[in-house]
Amino acid sequence: MEQIFSSLIPIFSLIVIGYLFKKISFPSHEFWPMADKLTYYILMPALLVLTLSKAKFDANSITFILVSILAIFITMIILMIFNKFSPTTNDSFTSIVQGGIRFNTYVFLALSGSIFGQNGLILSAIIITFAIPILNIFCITIFALYSQNNKIDFMYLLKSILKNPLIISCVIGALINFSTLQIPISIENLLKILSSAALPMGLLSIGYALVLKEIKSTKKDLSVSCIAKFVVLPIIIYFLGKAFQLDEIMISILVLFAIMPTAPSSFILARQLNGDLSLMTTIITVQTILAGLFLIIFVKYFA
Repeated sequence: MEQIFSSLIPIFSLIVIGYLFKKISFPSHEFWPMADKLTYYILMPALLVLTLSKAKFDANSITFILVSILAIFITMIILMIFNKFSPTTNDSFTSIVQGGIRFNTYVFLALSGSIFGQNGLILSAIIITFAIPILNIFCITIFALYSQNNKIDFMYLLKSILKNPLIISCVIGALINFSTLQIPISIENLLKILSSAALPMGLLSIGYALVLKEIKSTKKDLSVSCIAKFVVLPIIIYFLGKAFQLDEIMISILVLFAIMPTAPSSFILARQLNGDLSLMTTIITVQTILAGLFLIIFVKYFA
């Protein structure tokens, strides 16, 4: 237990450091949007290509992926049913759903690697390959059903999904994996160097993006989203994993995936499709903080 926590403390310390950098404007406010682009378009894709190119796919991997997607879908349906009996505004509901089912890629990869080593990193990359595009489709569907704006540009959204660098890198890594191609040693070493910077930069950026003052505006919608994220989804994914007879490490990775805070990119989608931006910002911040508490429970029972 002590060894696990000693590996997790640096991860959350980086998030705190990122927040402190924001308070002192270090190195500058203009730096961080550029750093985000570097991480999103170069560093994270390098990590995903390298990891997925060496992953071992088998029948269990397919079941593993299906369980994660099915659990997300069931959670989304539960939220839709709950909204029928306890309705909120349509734009707020789209933010609730994003908070309830999306996940932070950087934190997920960092934690799975720290707790479960290379095997954990590979399994998390396998989930990411399929979860990112499918989650985008689920969320866009929710916006189409509930948005006040009926003029949603589906072609634009489809192009944005297909051009997502994380999705592209996952596809490239998987294609290399399934083919007879080998990454040249020099390129592999380059990818390793770039990969080593991906998670530290991503975690610092998460800390920088926290908006603690918004927590004061918490309300029922925030509670619903957090309960869906930290209670409903983990329980569903755990029992589905057991029902499909996945091994213990796969179930543990799935539960870790379920309790990850929602993705910062949820704000971008909410802004594009006229969601509740204030609520989305609050959900992202509160879930990032709460994830640390639920991680303690996770470590006790699953790590």
